Amino acid sequence: MSHGPRSGLLAVSTALLAMSRHLEVRDVLKTIVASARDLLDAQYAALGVPDDHGGFAQFVVDGVSDAQWKAIGPLPRQHGILAAMLHEARPERLADVRKDPRFEGWPAAHPDMSDFLGLPIRDGDEVIGALFLANKNCPKPEGSCGFTEDDEELLGILAQHAAIALTNARLYERSRELTIAEERSRLAHELHDAVSQKLFSLRLTAQAAAALVDRDPDRAKGELQQVAALAAEAADELRAAVVELRPAALDEDGLVATLRTQIQVLDRAHSARVTFDSCGVRALPAAQEEAMLRVAQEALHNALRHSGAARVDVTVEKRGPGAVLRVTDDGGGFEPQATRRAGRHLGLVSMRDRTNGVGGELTVESAPGKGTTIEMEVPGG
Repeated sequence: MSHGPRSGLLAVSTALLAMSRHLEVRDVLKTIVASARDLLDAQYAALGVPDDHGGFAQFVVDGVSDAQWKAIGPLPRQHGILAAMLHEARPERLADVRKDPRFEGWPAAHPDMSDFLGLPIRDGDEVIGALFLANKNCPKPEGSCGFTEDDEELLGILAQHAAIALTNARLYERSRELTIAEERSRLAHELHDAVSQKLFSLRLTAQAAAALVDRDPDRAKGELQQVAALAAEAADELRAAVVELRPAALDEDGLVATLRTQIQVLDRAHSARVTFDSCGVRALPAAQEEAMLRVAQEALHNALRHSGAARVDVTVEKRGPGAVLRVTDDGGGFEPQATRRAGRHLGLVSMRDRTNGVGGELTVESAPGKGTTIEMEVPGG
């Protein structure tokens, strides 16, 4: 870290501005962690948001590669130093975390850590998270901690603002969820009223046609023509409703942010680890974004409900002028040809129809015991 009050103030200001730019909870968490690591010049940083079951609803790291994180395995539980941070709610500054009596070890792939600084993130009296830093990048005499009292004070300032940024992001997401729910409720009522009326008319007209078939075939023919017209009107009503039901978040945030938010929810709701990553994807035509979202949702549903997967990874990346969606799970897999012959399509027909409808290509790779990868490529604008 640069020395002197002006450079320190600039670093804090930069970190706070970065946090305030984001409204998605996951983005805020990642920004807090990256800012803390940069601000205090640490090798590793992490932020845990506790759930109500002794684990973490979210756990974000910085300084650990994707390959390392994948090798480490499931999210940590609230035990040892992590538990102390959350339940005792006080700062912890240690010369060597491994020598603390509360230390309970870590997975084989976990990076080695020594000096440690941890601080709770509070919203009033509630601890809503904890920041962890390890391995200060500075010379350290044997048995001493690289993190200083000044570092602890600086991290405390960051934690206070992190609480505000995190609370604001949660309020924003909750507000958006309520808005979407209200809009869907309104559309549901409109759909029910419009289509119910059409179906009622269809039923009466069909009954009239049936009664006239024997004694007045010409009138029966006229009634059947009316049935066809009413059916066409009902179909138009349904199409209009489906167009309106395009996810509001897609229009507001685009495909990447919408997928990230939905996958965060799935990651919290299921025992399987569900991850999302994107690379270089810009806005696509609206129809393509909606098709990719629906295919992702269908593939995620299959992986989480039927495959027995412990991990599901979703990626969206740029390919030429278009993009590729990939959903990979480590579940039980299946034989695609056998599934098709048995009439159990697992949503594959729907996914292919949606992909073909936007000029894309869908590939499915799976085998019993080998997991499943579903890849959807769209050509772009």
